Amino acid sequence: MKKRNSQFYSWVMGILLGITLTVGVGYYQDGQAAPNYEYLDLFTKVLHFVQSNYVEEVDTKKLIEGAIKGMLTTLDPHTVYLPADQFKEMQVDTSGKFGGLGIEVMIVDGYLTVVTPIEDTPAFAAGVEPGDRIILIEDKIKKLKKDTKGLTLQEAVNLMRGEKGTKVTIQVQRKGNEKLLPIEMKRDIIKVVAVKGGMMEKDYAWLRITNFQTNTGRDLRRKIEQLTKDNGRPLQGAVLDLRYNPGGLLEEAVNVAGTFLDRLPVVSTIGRNKSKKEVEYARAANPYKDFKMVVLVNEASASASEIVAGALQDHKRAIVVGKQTFGKGSVQTVIDLENKSGLKLTIARYYTPNGRSIQGKGITPDIEVERLDVALIEKARKGKALREADLENHIKGENEVTEDEAAEGGKVTKGDGKDDKDGSKKVADAIQKKVRLDDPKEILKTDFQLQQSLSYLKAWNIFVDGSPEIAKSVSSEKSAKK
Repeated sequence: MKKRNSQFYSWVMGILLGITLTVGVGYYQDGQAAPNYEYLDLFTKVLHFVQSNYVEEVDTKKLIEGAIKGMLTTLDPHTVYLPADQFKEMQVDTSGKFGGLGIEVMIVDGYLTVVTPIEDTPAFAAGVEPGDRIILIEDKIKKLKKDTKGLTLQEAVNLMRGEKGTKVTIQVQRKGNEKLLPIEMKRDIIKVVAVKGGMMEKDYAWLRITNFQTNTGRDLRRKIEQLTKDNGRPLQGAVLDLRYNPGGLLEEAVNVAGTFLDRLPVVSTIGRNKSKKEVEYARAANPYKDFKMVVLVNEASASASEIVAGALQDHKRAIVVGKQTFGKGSVQTVIDLENKSGLKLTIARYYTPNGRSIQGKGITPDIEVERLDVALIEKARKGKALREADLENHIKGENEVTEDEAAEGGKVTKGDGKDDKDGSKKVADAIQKKVRLDDPKEILKTDFQLQQSLSYLKAWNIFVDGSPEIAKSVSSEKSAKK
């Protein structure tokens, strides 16, 4: 057997229906462990018996690849063998353009599970939710209806791929729903704009990163420069929104963290050899340290998002707000094998600067904030407490106008509720589909988590009084300039 090619790619892997989005770094070494010849001999005997005695002729290549796949399923869900055709499809450049539906999926408890839909994609617009279990995939053009149980990640991805404009239906099991929920989508060429942003109000910016692709750090810096110029003076605060961000390139995670940090540790990796630790440091010149920061995360913030949130949290550069993150803290390397196939292998774990493991735990917010229906909150706020004017036969005030009198005068329509009902429905629909707009002023109207994040920025002194480290981090640069 030829010696296998040890060339490899240090890629971001995670499955995204056409793109790989898990942060990967490390060094691959050709296997040095002595093979267990006893079990290799057993495998060879079984293969020989199957080849010689199975009821029909067998394809030896399929047998070997099946054995490799079976071996890797005993490890973790991110370690997989990729046959030549699948490996070729996975070699998609992380430039922000790829084909598919825009879903990142992984195997959880044996089920094909949505990690997150990507913004501005067919899956996002159709209402696919993090945590949805994809039970069936149906494609009428291809004449297939496939149960996903037992499929590998790449096999499931291949079923959902297809030409732009063609339809595919997935049937999902969603928490709180007894029946399977069918979701039909049209495939598209996905073009992801990694960095968005705008001013929530004077002096306070919203910075949204949808994924960590090539040049994300550069684009983030340009966005901050643009918003600062538009604001007419230095920013006072910013929300770095990493919700529904599945991750991306490690290098860009380091660049984004370095946009706000001095030359400090961002993330470390530790593999099988626990004594060997590799550390990535922030290296950007002239980081932004003058304004206050909130990092906004949720259950679908994964991988590179967790690296950035953890670094800014550990160095007291920002407070983290939202929900516990996904917990994807393992490192994958992709090895290019001799037959044009590939091996995606988990080789290490990620740790925050303070040594916290991300894997399986995620990042715990400093302040937990639920994603709530703003329309219902507003309705609750408008609920009337009992007042003097509500008491029967109360003494009428000089300028008091009852609802009946106002209705007769055309000032209000008693009991109408039409605007509230229609408005609530629109807001509920928007939240259900997680619609994101480019104007943060519009987002604030329906986004409770963002509303709270802005409030925390504006009430910053309350937090820095209890956290001198944050106060020192944010104000040190200003003090030095003075």
